[in-house]
Amino acid sequence: MNAWRRLRSPRTFSDSRKNLWILTLEGVPAIIMLTLLGGPFLTGYLLHLGATSQQIGLVLSMTTLVNVVQIGIAYWMQKVTNRYWFLVIFAGLHRVCWAATGLIPFLFPSELWIAVYLVLYSLAFLGNAIASLVWTSLVGDMVPAGIRGRYMGIRNMILNALGSLVLFIGGQLLDKFPGQQGFNYLFIGIGICTVLNIVAYVNYPKIPLAKSTESSFLPMLKKPFQDRMFLKAAMFLSLWLFLQGIVVPLFSYVMLHILEINYEWISIITVVQTAAMMLSFYIWGNLNMKYSNKRLLYCTLPIIASACMMWGLLSVLPVMVVLLGVHILLGIGVGGFNQLSFNFIIGDTPKSERPMFIAVYSAMTGFASFLGPILGGWLYEKLQDAPGWLQSYGLSTIIGIILLALGLLLGRAVLRETSIVPRSEIARELT
Repeated sequence: MNAWRRLRSPRTFSDSRKNLWILTLEGVPAIIMLTLLGGPFLTGYLLHLGATSQQIGLVLSMTTLVNVVQIGIAYWMQKVTNRYWFLVIFAGLHRVCWAATGLIPFLFPSELWIAVYLVLYSLAFLGNAIASLVWTSLVGDMVPAGIRGRYMGIRNMILNALGSLVLFIGGQLLDKFPGQQGFNYLFIGIGICTVLNIVAYVNYPKIPLAKSTESSFLPMLKKPFQDRMFLKAAMFLSLWLFLQGIVVPLFSYVMLHILEINYEWISIITVVQTAAMMLSFYIWGNLNMKYSNKRLLYCTLPIIASACMMWGLLSVLPVMVVLLGVHILLGIGVGGFNQLSFNFIIGDTPKSERPMFIAVYSAMTGFASFLGPILGGWLYEKLQDAPGWLQSYGLSTIIGIILLALGLLLGRAVLRETSIVPRSEIARELT
């Protein structure tokens, strides 16, 4: 009996369909608020508060450093009877603390703005680290394995279409109402969506967690490290995210601060990137029905590297042509990478040990992703007196060449060491 036949039984089909609708609808207020709080709006708001490139790099890196707490949470989850409340409480903490950064200019003197932002941002992403572990394990139970790749592709495509619209509207608002007034309008929408998103989490199903076969912390922690294939992939992806993090999170900083591009063009560029990502979600999702997560992950690597190297064309082509090309490639590559790495961690790991596998993967990649933007912010600070070409496109091009070599050499060995596995066969095995 395959996944689709199981869904056709009256109760199972009804419950599964309801869960998929909840998962999709919950993403609507989430994508609106996260779009307005992140990306170019995050960089713009930090610059508005007076942040330097190093401080921006520190803020961007904090989202992943806190993922190390997931190892303890993965063990703690085994001791509770209902992970549902973990999700509601800590996802709510993330949303509320991040949205509260909009109150900083009204409550604190200007010399404390960045410090207070760092505190609220850190608390927000500490909550997110806990909530995302629970959410990932819960989604693995909510979405049947046989349709997971296609469903997540369609869900991501729909939500990113909405994100594109929000990006455009947000950019127009900031251009029409520059400075604090524009950000005030953004944070009004963010506050409304924060409340709606928490309400949506309350409607998530209370699916029991499959308990680990181990009861002690150390034996449970050893499980991921004893899986050679998983460990090699996680170590390689951590290295990749470290190098990628040196330049990719700071693309908005380069465009806003070094190239001095206005918000309207930034929003158009980001909308184009999101549209490319949206289309890629559907394509990667369909390919994932046939090919393994790791094999498709390998295919995303040269696309991301090419996006970084394409910055070098600023020396010969118009700025906007190059930036649009960069972000189209980035949308396709990063969209596929994020979707496939998510599917890898919930689909290629044992169900009973999944929380600890997720935690170890998040801790390894999170620490690497923390170091990347820190180093990137420091490098851009040091390059302030360097030639303009090195600041605007030189560093990105150099990192892109390194990434391409890493992907073609080491990535090929790690991510293509297994043969292509039809996803339909995996679905049959799981049923």
